[in-house]
Amino acid sequence: MATKTPYGLHVIESCLSCPMLRDNFFCNLSQRAVESLNAISSPATYPKGAILFVEEQEPRGVFVICSGRVKLSANSIGGKSLILRMVEAGEVIGLPGTITGKPYGLTAEAHEPVQASFIRREDFLRFLREHGEVAVRVAELLCRIYQATFQEVKYLGLSGSAIQKLAKFILNLPDSRAPGNGPVRAALTLTHEEIAEMIGSSRETVTRLFASLKKKQLVEVHGSMLVVKDKLGLQKLVEG
Repeated sequence: MATKTPYGLHVIESCLSCPMLRDNFFCNLSQRAVESLNAISSPATYPKGAILFVEEQEPRGVFVICSGRVKLSANSIGGKSLILRMVEAGEVIGLPGTITGKPYGLTAEAHEPVQASFIRREDFLRFLREHGEVAVRVAELLCRIYQATFQEVKYLGLSGSAIQKLAKFILNLPDSRAPGNGPVRAALTLTHEEIAEMIGSSRETVTRLFASLKKKQLVEVHGSMLVVKDKLGLQKLVEG
């Protein structure tokens, strides 16, 4: 059953009726596991900009993102923010801290109106002990998180220039991964400031680099729509 909220979301009130039940890695569980998960889940909706948890906060539990997107970021001592990744519907956040009992390592902020199911830490750990299949999947998810973090550090630390990082960011957009070198339309939902926070640069630099890419006929920007005209050309920039 779904009801509509002031944020325009069709709220999924039960894991049993979730349309992503069979389409997502974490949600695609046995009926018994889904019923147990549903019993300990508390669905809630969050407006754009809402904070689900903050860096260094004691872990309360995990959030399963049912709809919308969540921005994961970290802050330096000097206050500079770095966006590590955008979390899509169907993903789980807060997992490392919940498993280890150590503080959350990132801040999670709703990038748009979000529905998420919250599961308390003690309930989630008991759920894992009772359902071995889920424990194995969680181990796989933790490995994926580790690998993604490693790639992000390598991407930020070893890329030679801001233009290389921006080109790689564009090529990593979901819609840009289609095969072939023909024009591809990709949704660009991040601001230049947010893109700068993802590639470790400044908003002014990102704006200047987009202008350079357009001048070179590699991309076109139409509002929130990015047209990738030459993926091969972008790849050459990445390779230096």
